[in-house]
Amino acid sequence: MTNQQLFDVAIIGGSYAGLSAGMTLGRARRKVIIIDSGKPCNRQTPHSHNLITHDGKTPAEISALAREQVLAYPTVQMRAGLVTQVTGTDGAFTVMVDEKHPLQAKKLIFTTGIRDIIPDIPGFAESWGISAIHCPYCHGYEYSDARTGVLMNGEMALEYLKMIRNWTADLTLYTNGPAAFDETAREKMLAFGAVIVEQPIASLDHEDGYLKSLRLADGTVCDITALYHRPAFVQHSLIPEQLGCELNPQGFIKVDEAQKTTVAGIYAAGDNSGAFRGLTGAMAAGTTAGARLNHELINEEY
Repeated sequence: MTNQQLFDVAIIGGSYAGLSAGMTLGRARRKVIIIDSGKPCNRQTPHSHNLITHDGKTPAEISALAREQVLAYPTVQMRAGLVTQVTGTDGAFTVMVDEKHPLQAKKLIFTTGIRDIIPDIPGFAESWGISAIHCPYCHGYEYSDARTGVLMNGEMALEYLKMIRNWTADLTLYTNGPAAFDETAREKMLAFGAVIVEQPIASLDHEDGYLKSLRLADGTVCDITALYHRPAFVQHSLIPEQLGCELNPQGFIKVDEAQKTTVAGIYAAGDNSGAFRGLTGAMAAGTTAGARLNHELINEEY
């Protein structure tokens, strides 16, 4: 090691999973640094829901309070910046911040999230997380009984449509091109009242991210209030994979029940390693990673 300060754990990513891991480790009196680039995936979302004690608050409010509480523990630091490189092995990692500020850590937790691949439809990106949404448990109640679209195609369209049907019966499936599911699936969708539109989508009309209508390629304008979509994604950070962390077939970092990756000394938590995209899930995974990593350090010390 160099004469730089040695941290027990460097947490890369300072949103809900990272802050939860930081609090757990801070309460275990571990020297921790949390490095965050300040670009959470929910930065456009106006309100967070399905989180008891904080239901309806903005993501910024929740994370600001979390940072204040985590940093109350004297062994925890937070640094703004982008981790650009990580080298080393278990017990001796070097983390480079903004390409010029190295720090040393025994262990790593990646809470770096994922990056959604947004459909190339004008108006979609501006509405994403506001009225173009992915999770009915996070946003569905606010759009109960609203005129709702589902942008999806393929075999999973029926199952997703069935789930959204719990919140509204005014459903239209937009396949954005020829349907890629069989007639049995089509009949089931039609049987519970869904409309199926195979015309490509030209654009979304919105006001400050709140949808007003959807325009099809043939010029048809469809009134719409909410549009569900499950986008493809990539890992927000390529560093875990560069270090040898395996990904599962869905593209998430492979972790065990302790949130340990396939590389010694490296843990992962949150959206980068699990399909359940909710604040509660991220917090739980971060807490698990922090606690289990602390036990790993204890076992190595004694």
